[in-house]
Amino acid sequence: MGESKTVVPAELQKLADDARVTVRRGGAPDLDGKCVVYWMQRAERGRDNHAVDLAVKVANALGLPLVVYFAGIANFPNANLRHYAFLNRGLVDVEEDLKERNISFVLRNAPHESHERLLKDVQAAFLVGDENPMREPERWRRELAAKIKIPFWTVDADVVVPSKLIEKAQYGAYTIRPRLYRMLPEYLVAFENPKAEKAWHRPKDFHSDSVHEDMTRGWKELDRSVGPVEAWVGGHHAAVKRLKHFTNKLMKDYERDRNRPEVDGTSAMSPYLHFGHIGPVSIALAVDAAVKKDPALQSARDGYINELVAWRELAVNFVKYTPNYDTADCAEDWAKKTIAEHAKDERERMYSLKQLETGETYDELWNAAQIQMVEYGWMHNYLRMYWAKKILEWTPNAATAVRFAVHLNDKYFLDGRDPNGYAGIAWSMLGKFDRAWGERPVFGKIRYMSGASTGRKFDSKLYIEQMRALKGDAEFRLR
Repeated sequence: MGESKTVVPAELQKLADDARVTVRRGGAPDLDGKCVVYWMQRAERGRDNHAVDLAVKVANALGLPLVVYFAGIANFPNANLRHYAFLNRGLVDVEEDLKERNISFVLRNAPHESHERLLKDVQAAFLVGDENPMREPERWRRELAAKIKIPFWTVDADVVVPSKLIEKAQYGAYTIRPRLYRMLPEYLVAFENPKAEKAWHRPKDFHSDSVHEDMTRGWKELDRSVGPVEAWVGGHHAAVKRLKHFTNKLMKDYERDRNRPEVDGTSAMSPYLHFGHIGPVSIALAVDAAVKKDPALQSARDGYINELVAWRELAVNFVKYTPNYDTADCAEDWAKKTIAEHAKDERERMYSLKQLETGETYDELWNAAQIQMVEYGWMHNYLRMYWAKKILEWTPNAATAVRFAVHLNDKYFLDGRDPNGYAGIAWSMLGKFDRAWGERPVFGKIRYMSGASTGRKFDSKLYIEQMRALKGDAEFRLR
């Protein structure tokens, strides 16, 4: 590929000014380039995707076709067969939806997933990618930007408000919420989903893999001990179907049922959000549309938007500005002090990681939540808080507790390895985004949750029965 030799076209300069865009490598497109490439990683969807839309605009401005490329890497940190199976199914929808927009999709699985090789094979003039606050993906972007010779822009496609507009770490939801809400009218806007004007013609002997085949085939080092969950179907189409079920059927009772783990009362969007099979803007617009049809849903909408926007984007902010987001070192000073003061407190019970993983504790409610994690790949958010706090109580220190929780979170949850999960663990175990509470053994001033009080707030006996039925039943769905 030749160096960019000319000034940046004015139309591209304007696109670069979008707050969602980060220019990783500047300059003008390669004059000899044959296409624009969008390296899809975090936002795995062919519709309602700010990154695809921007890539289409860049391609159309340059009079070039657009190629969307996904690299199936075999060593994504802590990923296993469960995660890849869900992701793999989503790529079927990506290819289908992009085809409707005159965009070609290329999948290259390991060992053929080299970004630089792909860019050379298609003679890319310009590269677009996803923003991702997580440690490893950010490192990949920085390294690639330093190696290539063409412009490389990344797009913040999986938040409502571009995360760079919140310039520093926020202390809690109450500090970030008003800032986010002030910007909602500007960024909560329907998608254009423009079509590419020029079609890409695949070069002769060009290598690509089929989205309809197992992308993990031949990956000898992949952890296959955690299998797929048949009840969860990955992809944008399944996400939209579930979202419609939520807005049409469940939203009217959301305020009553949202904290009842024994019923199907939440949107269950978190796995789809994690893989980018749907974005938060699409969800928020659908919820707002439901309120327009039925104004009685306004209160439910407000509560849901608080979770989807305020708390979720607080988690993104946390990971973006906190390098040690997945360790006990991320605690605030007051929490570090109280943790240190109670580090030597006697634990009434202690469990090994293996005992926790297999749900072998005295606490039936906790064991049931662990079953939901292991067998179903998801856990009700209310129980995630209780689940984490008990691990703190049952391990020798906060550092070990966080390490165990992160390991289990990342291994079994479909929505694991995500800012939301790390923020939730930090809130539950380390008092992050919270305040100091009354002093007690082990927890110090960290907020405490007892099994008795937690179990009284919903039909915990029914939930425990459901989870016992779930064990070994992959087709189980919450009633």
